[in-house]
Amino acid sequence: MTASSAALAALSGLGFGLSLIVAIGAQNAFVLRHGVRGQHVLPVVAVCAVSDIVLIAAGVAGFGAVVESFPAIVTVARYAGAVFLIGYALLAARRAFGSAAMIADAAGTSVAVGASVLTCLALTWLNPHVYLDTVVLLGSFATTYASGERWFLAGGAMVASVVWFLALGYGARRLSPLFARPRAWRVLDSLIAVVMFALALGLLFA
Repeated sequence: MTASSAALAALSGLGFGLSLIVAIGAQNAFVLRHGVRGQHVLPVVAVCAVSDIVLIAAGVAGFGAVVESFPAIVTVARYAGAVFLIGYALLAARRAFGSAAMIADAAGTSVAVGASVLTCLALTWLNPHVYLDTVVLLGSFATTYASGERWFLAGGAMVASVVWFLALGYGARRLSPLFARPRAWRVLDSLIAVVMFALALGLLFA
């Protein structure tokens, strides 16, 4: 293995990782909302990034073959994830269609860090697309590289995840002046509710 082939594998992992993670989804919407509020951003970002690192490592190590051999793992995650997403969507819809006073209160109310972390863990690990994309798809992609290059590929994908979640969580804080108005929160929570419902339906009828 040469230095150029290792660098190419790392860059491929970086690009591949970004293509999987940069999309509107439950996890990104959750990070965005916490980033805008400036609340527990580091713990939430850390949960997302560390979870991705673990899943990427599992995929490159060959756990994707285990998931393919036991599809019941994905099935259980699919239905559990759908139920959780529907519940989260209902909460977002309730916030969106509440009174202006309720919206302002929800936007300013402090949530315990433990609750934020547990919710983030559920949004991450109960999402079967995480296993299909990060573990199976990336794991399969890694098999096209020589054994010595696969971990450079994994490293690139891990860096992509860390950079993305840091940028999303801390970059969202720049939007806080916009969200000084209740209407902005109403729009954001409406979008979150729609995304969550759509993802839940996608899981139930996939």
